[in-house]
Amino acid sequence: MLTVQSPPQGMSRRHWLTIGALGWAGLSLESLFRCQNAVAESSGKRLDLTGKSVIFIHQQGGPSQYETTDPKPNAAMGIRTIGTILPTRLPGHWFGETYAELAKLADKLTIVKSYATQNAEHNIRPMVGPESLQANLGSLISRVVGPIDSRSLIPTNVVLFAQSVASDVAKGSARGNLAATGALGSQTAPFIPGGGGQLQKNLKLNLTLERFTDRSALLQQFDSLRRRVEPRYADYSREQQQAMDVLLGGSVANALDLSQEDPQILAQYDTSATAIPDGGKKVARGRRGYYAGHARSFGKALLQARRLVETGCRFVTVHTGYEGIWDMHADTENLNMADGMRAVGPAFDRGLACLIRDLETRGMLDDVLVIATGEMGRTPRINRNGGRDHWARLTPLILAGAGVSRGAVIGQSTADGGEPLSDAVNSTHLVSTILHTTLDVGQMRLMPELAALSKLAETPPIPGTAG
Repeated sequence: MLTVQSPPQGMSRRHWLTIGALGWAGLSLESLFRCQNAVAESSGKRLDLTGKSVIFIHQQGGPSQYETTDPKPNAAMGIRTIGTILPTRLPGHWFGETYAELAKLADKLTIVKSYATQNAEHNIRPMVGPESLQANLGSLISRVVGPIDSRSLIPTNVVLFAQSVASDVAKGSARGNLAATGALGSQTAPFIPGGGGQLQKNLKLNLTLERFTDRSALLQQFDSLRRRVEPRYADYSREQQQAMDVLLGGSVANALDLSQEDPQILAQYDTSATAIPDGGKKVARGRRGYYAGHARSFGKALLQARRLVETGCRFVTVHTGYEGIWDMHADTENLNMADGMRAVGPAFDRGLACLIRDLETRGMLDDVLVIATGEMGRTPRINRNGGRDHWARLTPLILAGAGVSRGAVIGQSTADGGEPLSDAVNSTHLVSTILHTTLDVGQMRLMPELAALSKLAETPPIPGTAG
């Protein structure tokens, strides 16, 4: 929540602006800029950027490799995908039945069939884990370039949940702290829009005489604040000026406000029609509204992500909305593989395909690295209830865009789809790919204060990608 205080007696430096909970671990914007400027001045230079951004789609729960990008059609029943297979634009490669749109775009993707997170627990790896210094992956970028883009005044690192686009769905959460920063410092924490939809609706004004709740009154108050502070703009510190520019410039609000998007584009990203009729209510996650909430919010969250990177954001995490919806054990908590993929797969397929087409149409695909994966994969054998269980040895991974070869398949899995057969890669390779794509790693190695990040970049990137 954003708090703007209007002091009763003019505009003092002490009271002019309070932005204590804008989503960055309780830090004010002024303190964030102070940290950012201090880093820049102490190093004597800023690290050059490649101009590339990342949209990281975290498939919480562990997506099945068999029902997505490696269906193993020649394997025995009980191992191969539970549904039909779809030919892709890549000869000899198939997708599972719910990935119909992505199958048509396979020539624009890199499919990694030999990636393993080496993790079989519900957590938020590789987003936060030992491979990322126990920090949010976007925090690695923030540590180098600062928490706010100096030109667009947009946060460097953003995490989007379902509630950032849909206030009428169950509130999404993660199996862990996506705002973790490890030893990188709290100023690198991601900005996480709160639970009510467009950012303007998340703002609360604390005023002396009256309280505004509607958007028009909110904008009027910002106009009033702008008129009051601009005559004294030169009197404020550099950090206060930067904070004021973020607040009054509206970059964050505009990027998150989907009402400003072309209605035709908004309709293309709308994945709500993919919701299954009963919402998956035969299990606990469905009764809590998680599957329906995912279908109604996922595509719009990807549209927000596109708008953010288009404005200057460097790293956007799109959490698939709800903890464990890709977890398909077939028990009282989770759907089986067939029902689970019908509940989750079509929204993911439509949303991701729309994002890739949109980025390409806008000439942005070469500047944005899109990543989709989860914390684990699923077991080679379907269990007796029709589900698959946790599996650390192979995880589906889709890449597209910046630094990635189009229409490539990296690695092979074993005949039963359970382990890498060739070109095995893990999350350290993925982290290195992100760093090599977004930063000048050679220059970073010359900066002692970035030694920990430089060490992460020593691992080779995924074959066929950046570096």
